[in-house]
Amino acid sequence: MSSKQKQASPSTSFSFVDAEHDMLQFWETHSVFQASLEQSKDKPKFVFYDGPPFATGLPHHGHLVASTIKDIIPRYQTMLGHYVERRFGWDCHGLPIEHEIDKSLGMSAKEAVEKFGIAKYNDECRGIVQRYTQEWEKTITRLGRWVDFDNDYRTLEPWYMESVWWVFKQLWDKGLVYQGEKVVAYSTELETVLSNFEATSNYKDVQDPAISVLFKLEDEDCYLAAWTTTPWTLPSNLALCVNPDFDYVKVLDQSVGKKFWIAKELLESFSKGRSVEVLATTKGSDLASKSYTPIFPYFVQHKAKGAFKVLADTFVSQESGTGIVHMAPAFGEEDQRVCRENGIEVSVCPLDSRGRFTSEVSDFARVYVKDADKSIIQTIKERGLLYRHDTLMHSYPFCPRSDTPIIYRTVPSWYIGVTQLRDKLVENNNKIKWVPEHIQQGRMGKWLENAIDWAVSRNRYWGTPLPIWINDVTDKPYCVGSIEELTSLTGAQIEDLHRDHIDHLTFTLAGEDGVYRRIPEVFDCWFESGSMPYAQVHYPFENKQEFEASFPASFIAEGVDQTRGWFYTLQVLSECLFGKPAFTNVIVNGIVMAEDGKKMSKRLKNYTAPDILMEQYGADALRLYLINSGLVKAEEQKFSDKGVQEMVRQVLLPWYNGFKFFKTYADIDGWKVDDSAPTRNVLDRWIVSRLESLKEKVNAEMQAYHLYEVVPALFEFMEDLTNWYIRLNRARYWQPDMNKDKESAYATLYYCLDTFTTLMAPFTPFLSEFIYQQLKEYDENAERPLSVHLRRYPQTVRELKLPELETSVRSFQHLIIMGRQMRNDIKVKLKTPLSQATVLHRDKTVLDDIRRLSDYIKAELNFKSLSFSTEEGKFIDLYAKANYPALGKRLGKQMKHYANLIANLVPTDIDQLQQVGFLDIDGQRFSEEDIVIYRKAKEGVNAVSNRYISMEFEPKLTEELVAEGMIREVVSRIQKLRKSSGFGVTDKISVSMNTSDHVRNWIEKYLRYLQAETLATRVDFQLPANTGEQYILEMGAVSISVAKIKVD
Repeated sequence: MSSKQKQASPSTSFSFVDAEHDMLQFWETHSVFQASLEQSKDKPKFVFYDGPPFATGLPHHGHLVASTIKDIIPRYQTMLGHYVERRFGWDCHGLPIEHEIDKSLGMSAKEAVEKFGIAKYNDECRGIVQRYTQEWEKTITRLGRWVDFDNDYRTLEPWYMESVWWVFKQLWDKGLVYQGEKVVAYSTELETVLSNFEATSNYKDVQDPAISVLFKLEDEDCYLAAWTTTPWTLPSNLALCVNPDFDYVKVLDQSVGKKFWIAKELLESFSKGRSVEVLATTKGSDLASKSYTPIFPYFVQHKAKGAFKVLADTFVSQESGTGIVHMAPAFGEEDQRVCRENGIEVSVCPLDSRGRFTSEVSDFARVYVKDADKSIIQTIKERGLLYRHDTLMHSYPFCPRSDTPIIYRTVPSWYIGVTQLRDKLVENNNKIKWVPEHIQQGRMGKWLENAIDWAVSRNRYWGTPLPIWINDVTDKPYCVGSIEELTSLTGAQIEDLHRDHIDHLTFTLAGEDGVYRRIPEVFDCWFESGSMPYAQVHYPFENKQEFEASFPASFIAEGVDQTRGWFYTLQVLSECLFGKPAFTNVIVNGIVMAEDGKKMSKRLKNYTAPDILMEQYGADALRLYLINSGLVKAEEQKFSDKGVQEMVRQVLLPWYNGFKFFKTYADIDGWKVDDSAPTRNVLDRWIVSRLESLKEKVNAEMQAYHLYEVVPALFEFMEDLTNWYIRLNRARYWQPDMNKDKESAYATLYYCLDTFTTLMAPFTPFLSEFIYQQLKEYDENAERPLSVHLRRYPQTVRELKLPELETSVRSFQHLIIMGRQMRNDIKVKLKTPLSQATVLHRDKTVLDDIRRLSDYIKAELNFKSLSFSTEEGKFIDLYAKANYPALGKRLGKQMKHYANLIANLVPTDIDQLQQVGFLDIDGQRFSEEDIVIYRKAKEGVNAVSNRYISMEFEPKLTEELVAEGMIREVVSRIQKLRKSSGFGVTDKISVSMNTSDHVRNWIEKYLRYLQAETLATRVDFQLPANTGEQYILEMGAVSISVAKIKVD
């Protein structure tokens, strides 16, 4: 091959998207995913649980974040030599499905069941549970995620539901299940109880009335002023509550002619704009036990049961209102607790399932509670008992499914006694590796510390029925734990466990009166997904030994919102069943927002659909963007399409171009892998060492599940490989003949590309596969696996690691960057050589290391000569300053003292710090992160410096130097003309020029250099005026024309 092929430029027209589709076809044709499972089936298991999504909507960006993480870790573990089963799952029950049916039927579930029957309603639900499964499979597959859709699990399958029954039966037998009536979050639109997770997942800022109402005391002409933001609860009022420790004042408001009690601390803000007179002061405890007249007469009969009295409890605060709380125990958790603790067991909840008042509240019967507020306020006002009426803007919970306001009300439910398990749950949680780490003691830990009993029953139709039958005579409950048990009790053949198949089944027990009939409730679908580790394998009815040998899971991943959802339910049930965590490692991703900071919305059209995005930039780019963001640290991320595009520019294109550079010249030379090729070149050894360090870094961080530490390291290596190693060594590939140095260059670049491609395989499966398939052509000796994903993951080869050399090259890189900046500052182009430069450092060892790179420094910065000197002090001032952000908190008031000591460090102290990594000063030890080191050129010295290294240079230019720079510019122009003319890399050319005699003389002086660089066999100066391409150079104008020389 001729030496001058440098005009060969890798094509940038390569389509990553087209290549990805080719790789998808390759994987499908050769069943590569299945081959990876088959290849590892006898290997140690790495157990991964995949949380089930609902298939009632299309996958969004949030799903893609989790799916990318769920693909990377299993791919990595498989390449490490583990067997990783990856079953996709579907959540098929619950509100999302019922809500869709309710919308399509135009009526509530209750109305639909009454009209059509539960069998038809459930058939409707069954018909849509997998409406979008094909779209899901298409998008997830396009993302490059390998997951088993054929062997998936669905929560509606009878075998899955049977395992859910078994889980519940274990809790029942352990005494953890009870029936109770508590205040719970309730969706009036969907007529159902909501889980704590659902109730806290959709807050909105709303305006609500805030009213102060006067309750008349029975034993004196005085009132109690109580404040509420839920006027609709006032008809159900049964008590008032004060804080026993607060001071309360009796005041007279002349404008209304009424006296009332209010917390002293709140009087000023409460009476603003009114003239009130303080008549008396007392403690809240003195107001306790006083009786008052209810505002509404609907439940006066409960006075005999202790209602309508003032109670005292320390939960009452002085943050707002009056310091007197109106108590409606059916609508407030604290209200219910305080009333019960004070002997008021009665609780009135005059609402139907749609949140409308029943006939018990005659004046507002059939009115929805939120709509009743105005009428209730007006009624109170007409009775002269409304003291203030304000409007409050506050954050209020909405149903995440129907987007309607949630209310809190008592509903009889079946509960799991979670509160008694708090300490064990916290203990188990501390055994789990959470990424990011703060989730463990923060969001997850705090939730577990305050865990409350879990209402697992729902008054719904489409779900796994609670396996509880109640005796209609004795009220004795019976819990069924399997299909076989129910069959033996009822004698029925059971093929399905949904309500329409088992609600009618009854049984009797010998020696007992009465018939056992099933309760109507179904499970909270979170109980079903929390049972997934057991139910997906039909445990314990099948796969008992296999499951028990591989529990808990090695790894799971979901969004940060699941700390109160799936992560929580998994932990609760695993503690109840086995007394240990359900998983040992978890990556928690953040929430993806639109670029405008709002939630992604079809209505607002503020995001690009995932499938469109992948067809624009490719799935590899999308994957890299997602895992190179704060999302893998549970942070919120504003999604930017430009960010995905940037991954193509920053990573994929340089990587592909590096491979293309290798392929271009390897093909010309017919190069093949030869393991005997030695590696003597200093940069060969450096880039191989960098690669070994990268392997060590990637493996360490992947074992720690720190994806956010892995990706930047991969990016940095790609920068070193393409922008440093390849660029600095191009001339080695342009040598005319194959020699040991050229062989070493090819072998090194091949090794780096081949290894890096394998390292990248879990992260960018498509381009890794594409380049791997191309590289296979150059290795005729080895039996390489069919796919890069069937290879073992690269491990560090210790003897190839050269840390000192890596440090030297880092200093070299600093010199190059500083040298380029210096040239910009003095406005001298790189093509123009400078006469000399001197590398400066006080440590001779550092200089000796860098000296090995002298030729590269001279070539990169275009110096004619280069020297090295330890006399840095002649040119450079070396000094240090304290790193205030790092030290301020640690040193506190002593910061100023130590800052002065650090500022007075002498160069020998700074040298010690850099050599040893720390420095002891006045009883404190400081690291290199604590002290900022500065190197600054002395006044009048032509030098550049940073904290690591310095360089002095001669900026003066001679005519010879300027001319040499001009010749390089002429060569560059000819190379570009070759490329624009479409000449091949080995084509010989003729060059014709037109220029001044002065310029011609200089060109002729360097003619042999010009011809060798451009493959020009003939050069003349006969180009007619005003023809060819004209260029204005430092020493005058030059017109150039090139032509290819035909070879017979």
